[in-house]
Amino acid sequence: MSHLIAPSVLSADFLNLGRDIEMLNRSEADWIHVDIMDGMFVPNISFGFPVMAPMNKVATKPMDVHLMIEDPDRYLEEFRDKGADILTVHYEACRHLHRTVSQIKALGMQAGVSLNPHTPIEVLEDIITEVDLVLLMSVNPGFGGQSFIENTIDKVKRLKAMIARRSAKTLIEIDGGVNFETGKKLLDAGADVLVAGSFVFNAEKPEQVIKELKEL
Repeated sequence: MSHLIAPSVLSADFLNLGRDIEMLNRSEADWIHVDIMDGMFVPNISFGFPVMAPMNKVATKPMDVHLMIEDPDRYLEEFRDKGADILTVHYEACRHLHRTVSQIKALGMQAGVSLNPHTPIEVLEDIITEVDLVLLMSVNPGFGGQSFIENTIDKVKRLKAMIARRSAKTLIEIDGGVNFETGKKLLDAGADVLVAGSFVFNAEKPEQVIKELKEL
């Protein structure tokens, strides 16, 4: 399978969000990555249901929703109703992770689990066959435009080995500091999905950047 590109609308122009979603529709992007922050799990607040609903009306590509929130179980069904096709929760935010993953799948979405930079991949050993993707944070979550954490490369390799050892079909997604250089390293290490925010939306020609990320 060719790798996937999921531009993060956290870095889009919120005054022209519809325009930027239309650009992603035209582009070679595979998913639209949506970061939801509550100001508690991470020190930032992004958008919620009132913004997701109209986004979903415009988007023609799967909505890859990343919940950086406390107690995500409260909102799983509502995120499904607002257009989430893939719903990723943080290991660090879930008291009963297996139950949360099972609920996401029962609601008809793909289930993802995200790990912060300090969290070892070994915590997923007993659930890796149950999740559709693992999202490794390659920056500390909460803000766009941060520098890439190099240790992520080794983390991807070790996670890829775990997936192979358990005969799982789990995808590896990376979020944070992705550009042409880091993206190539991550793909070589075994990543399947690259999230790029400021690198895409701050570019003079975002569609061209997406195309070149797709061609890495």
